[in-house]
Amino acid sequence: MSESLFSIKNLRVAYPQRHREEVTWAVDDVSFTLQPGERMGLVGESGCGKSTIGRAVMRLLPSSSQLEGQVIFHGYSVLNLTPTQLREFRGEAVALIFQDPMTRLDPLMTIGNHCLETLQAHSPELSTQQAKVKALATLEKVKIPPNRWNQYPHEFSGGMRQRVVIALALLLNPKLIVADEPTTSLDVTVSAQILQELTRLCAEENMGLLLISHDLAMVAKYCDRIGVMYHGKMVEMGKTSSVFSNPQHEYTQSLLKAALHIQAFDEVEDQSPSPIINHQSPILKITALKQHYTIEPNFIERLFKGSGQTIKAVDGIDLELYPGEILGLVGESGCGKSTLSRTILQLIPPISGKVEFLGQELTKVSQQRIRSSRRQIQMIFQDPHACLNPAMTVGQSIADPLLIHNLANAEKAKGKVLWMLEKVGLTPAELYYQRYPSDLSGGQQQRVAIARALITRPKLVICDEPVSMLDASVQTQVLDLMLQLKAEFELTYLFITHDLWLARFFCDRIAVMNGGKIVEIGRTKEVFINPQHPYTKTLLAAAPLLAKV
Repeated sequence: MSESLFSIKNLRVAYPQRHREEVTWAVDDVSFTLQPGERMGLVGESGCGKSTIGRAVMRLLPSSSQLEGQVIFHGYSVLNLTPTQLREFRGEAVALIFQDPMTRLDPLMTIGNHCLETLQAHSPELSTQQAKVKALATLEKVKIPPNRWNQYPHEFSGGMRQRVVIALALLLNPKLIVADEPTTSLDVTVSAQILQELTRLCAEENMGLLLISHDLAMVAKYCDRIGVMYHGKMVEMGKTSSVFSNPQHEYTQSLLKAALHIQAFDEVEDQSPSPIINHQSPILKITALKQHYTIEPNFIERLFKGSGQTIKAVDGIDLELYPGEILGLVGESGCGKSTLSRTILQLIPPISGKVEFLGQELTKVSQQRIRSSRRQIQMIFQDPHACLNPAMTVGQSIADPLLIHNLANAEKAKGKVLWMLEKVGLTPAELYYQRYPSDLSGGQQQRVAIARALITRPKLVICDEPVSMLDASVQTQVLDLMLQLKAEFELTYLFITHDLWLARFFCDRIAVMNGGKIVEIGRTKEVFINPQHPYTKTLLAAAPLLAKV
């Protein structure tokens, strides 16, 4: 048998300890081998050690971490590489695609300069023009058009930033790609295109792929083998088809059960969606809303072309949301979903159109009134870690909105926070009140974010990909919590997601967005059974479905 591409033997990793005597192993005695051209999926709950393995492979762990075992690439020990060898190893031999693109992108550099810097560092023989041609071709593979070359990361949606990061990983034609949740913020069509491209490269270039993901359906579709991790250990490994058809470990069985529960169509058909009474006044009414951006031309373009190009992020949206309803907003990354949510909140003023909330037109009121209205409209973000201040305790983070809106003094705020911690299932509340976000798992952090959003007792909650970073079992727990709290607090949800099965499980109605417009809207069951618009049909065809076993 030919030499393996990559292998890990008896790997143990412990992060730097804080005032603890006993070592806690984030990865505990993990071993596996990857052959050239093979695609392996690594799944498990947040905090199980998946990402730690990816960082150990690239030697990106904190300097005082404890590490035991072996990491072998093409017969050479990665742990013994010199700094010079390590620089060549990263990118040319093995590329890492991070989950959060903003940790990879420099906010002061254009997308084009990111690409040129990468190529010039590793391929200095290329001229600037040759490097640009190669970079543009790679960006095209991930559906980034040439006219975005001179833009900065903050001018891209989260999904489009992730496409850029994937392009940077592909630029140097590595022999192994370690992809850590590479499509978390991408819609199903772009995810499918990118994973098909990675699959093709694996076959043509004999490139290995280690796909770290919580998306079981995606792993089932694109990976030859799967490893299931739980509490730092590899509890099950085998051919993907065998593991999914006959899971041996109880944790694997629970993961599959949770994933199938979310996409179970029979259950959705039996559910009675929240009643939408059309003669009721809508809680939110959007009329002819437009939000356009201009791509500023560079010096040469200004000389020859004049003004910049306009991007119509939100292009004439009409939408009504009724009290007690869950309206799902789905569509590809960059289609305008998050821009629409920010415009509703008046974080960015629209160029035209109306946003009426509880009968009040927000586009016409003062900044003070808008600030006051935000008590009634709250938001749950995609990445709870990014929206929680790492220097504030959980208790301080949740109490903050109460103090901002003058709803309680410090003493009363603590009582309200402890009560809310109980409501979101973080018990004992006194213990979690004192903790910091870094002490919590991803699912626990999202519960804190939900508590923070609900502490002001809002009427409307805008949920922007609230569970996309969580594994299937934790997704189910958080969604069930959100349904429970919706009934108890009489909430209305605008649920933004790229996960169609999640939208089908959770939402009463679905609005499909494409190119800044809503191209289809209707009851969830009707949209899924009988989609009318070609784009909706494309989305549904691209969504991977986990087969029942």
